[in-house]
This record gives sequence, C-alpha cells and structure tokens, in this order.
Amino acid sequence: MIRKRARWMVIVGAVGLLTLGTLTGVAVTKGDFGSGQRLALANCGPPKAPGTVVQVTLSDRNGVMMGAGNSMMVSLNASPSSIAAGIVTFVATNVGASNHELLVLPAPADGVGTRSIGNDGKIDETASLGEASTSCGSGVGQGISPGTTSWVTLHLEPGNYELLCDIPWHYANGMFTALHVN
Repeated sequence: MIRKRARWMVIVGAVGLLTLGTLTGVAVTKGDFGSGQRLALANCGPPKAPGTVVQVTLSDRNGVMMGAGNSMMVSLNASPSSIAAGIVTFVATNVGASNHELLVLPAPADGVGTRSIGNDGKIDETASLGEASTSCGSGVGQGISPGTTSWVTLHLEPGNYELLCDIPWHYANGMFTALHVN
C-alpha cells in the first residue's frame, strides 16, 4: 500500500511540475520504512541551489511514531557537517513517514541538544536564522511531507550552528545535529 501510494505521489508531483511549465529534476530514490517497505521520493528541490549545498536527511525509523516522550526514533543528518562561511543552501529531504522540518539556529553555549523544551514538546524558535518546512518549496510552511524536499538559503558567518526539527517532541528525541562554519 505504501509503495503504491508513494509511486502515485511521484506521478502527481511530476504532473504538477509539468503543469507549472517546468520539470525541476523529478527523481526517484528510496527511503527505508522497515519490514521491507520502501518509500519513493520526489526530488523536488531547488533547480539551482546558490552557494554551498548542505544535504539534510530527516527520518523516523521504521515509519513509526509512538507519541511524546523518549519512544520516538527520529534522526537528522547533514552532509557536509563543516563548511566555509558565506551563502549556504540547506536541502532537507524527508525519508521518514511523518512530517518534519529543518531549522537553523546558532548553537547554544552548552552545545547542541541542550535547548529547553516546553510542555508542547517544542523549543523557543526566536533565534532561528531560517527554516525549511514547505513540501517541494522553500522557506516556512506546514512541514515537509514524507517523500518530499524543502530548502532554505542563508548567509552564515563563521561559528557553530544547530540544525534541528521542531515538530513536537522531535528535538527532545534527538532530531538535531551540529554544523561548523569556518
């Protein structure tokens, strides 16, 4: 069922892009849902990403989200994890089964993963430098749907940054990573 739905999503995405008059690199890759199930991904990222490109993979293991607390198995990985200062485009691809997002913030003095978490399972986002949370689009939205990509382009000064997902309880369950800018 998921495999059929994912193929349908790729076809609909390609038709939607053709309707707009532009086909921006629709490609198919695979995400692992466990139990032999695979997700086809519509690579609907930026047609030409300015500056250094950091590929960010957002996932939830086995496609199962078990609720708040420490029961979720989520991850956020960035490649490369160290870059030169300047224009940076973060291309975030959701290979999981749940919505995700990408926020870029200066790293806290205590290190990544140390931000306070509110009763709603979220952090204070006021220090955010940028966000990618629009399925097949750039900037702020309602979350990156499974199998899609979002992106954000920023100018980063030298320093340490934290990349994270602030969907409720995702950060609390380890969905963050460090980025060093030289």
